[in-house]
Amino acid sequence: MKIADIEAFPTSFPVPESARVALGVGRAVKRDAVVVKVTTDDGIVGWGESHHGRAHTAVAALLQTTLRRLVLGMEATDTVGVWQKIYRGQLASHGMGAGCALAMSGLDMALWDIRGKAAGLPLYKLMGGAARPVPAYAGGVALGYQPAEELIAEAAPHLEAGYRALKLRIGDTVPNDIMRMEAVRKAFGSQIDILADANTAYSLADARRVMPAMDALQMGWLEEPFPAHDRHDYAVARGYGRTPLAAGENHFTRFEFMPLLQDNAIGIWQPDLSKCGGITEALRIAAIASAHKIAVHPHSSMTGLNQAASIHFLCAIDNAGYFEADISRGNLFRDALVSEPWRIGADGCVRPLEAPGIGVEVDEAWLRAHPAMEGPGYV
Repeated sequence: MKIADIEAFPTSFPVPESARVALGVGRAVKRDAVVVKVTTDDGIVGWGESHHGRAHTAVAALLQTTLRRLVLGMEATDTVGVWQKIYRGQLASHGMGAGCALAMSGLDMALWDIRGKAAGLPLYKLMGGAARPVPAYAGGVALGYQPAEELIAEAAPHLEAGYRALKLRIGDTVPNDIMRMEAVRKAFGSQIDILADANTAYSLADARRVMPAMDALQMGWLEEPFPAHDRHDYAVARGYGRTPLAAGENHFTRFEFMPLLQDNAIGIWQPDLSKCGGITEALRIAAIASAHKIAVHPHSSMTGLNQAASIHFLCAIDNAGYFEADISRGNLFRDALVSEPWRIGADGCVRPLEAPGIGVEVDEAWLRAHPAMEGPGYV
């Protein structure tokens, strides 16, 4: 079963004014993604998602040209061989490179979808896992900078639906961040887990001021206070409080996760299956983390493809943490591009899909009707 064709679709849709969320990287004005379609010589089609990297047309072009030519004609089930071919031909000799890691992630995911469909198995079974409830937190591009009463009103329906954890967007100002965290804790009590994501917007001074308050509020983690490469700042900030530091969505391949072990500063790992090098590489990263008793809470990307695949992944590793459930308002990549990728249960958990492969159906007509929009996604 050979790889016969690879297509990459950069796709976008505008975010209505009423659904725009302000967070550490700006205010969301559109959503972008790269959807990957791989077809085998016997007609099986696999789908995957490459994160847009704020350069979705460039990521799609790399897939459509260089990576396509590297792997066309290879065995579609040989995910390790395809990964190694791209590593040798692109990554190893020219540095890690976010662009290549993003592009190969969607390709790898599509090949896993093909493997599952060819075997007639859902992904979690193919990976050696079992169907089980996976705890989920209400996250995604949501719960951003807004008055406390509006934030509480946004969060309340999700907790009523079953979620027992949620993630707030911080990185505004430290006083505003503390005010919002305190308001949410007061509103919902100690029975829920409150997480916080600064989207790299903090300085060391900000972290030093905010972490004692986070400790007092029993926050679950402080995610990405700094850019991924600021290893020194993470190491220093670890001493500012007890709240664990979390990162990983912007670490590409296992080679960028290995230094985290040396630093011993980031206690929660968050690889993204559409960024880190794909499912093949995410399983390797999870194995490294497992050997050091580190929990893995994968970051979710834009589409239901990534989200459904992330649940399968969590069902197949022994150090699984939360699933990040994208609760953003009007996410058409979750609601229109694909069939239902997940559903929250009354127990605050999600379950893997049972159809072969990733388990979602892709509306290709919708995809082709939503071409790339140029310009920044956050302003």
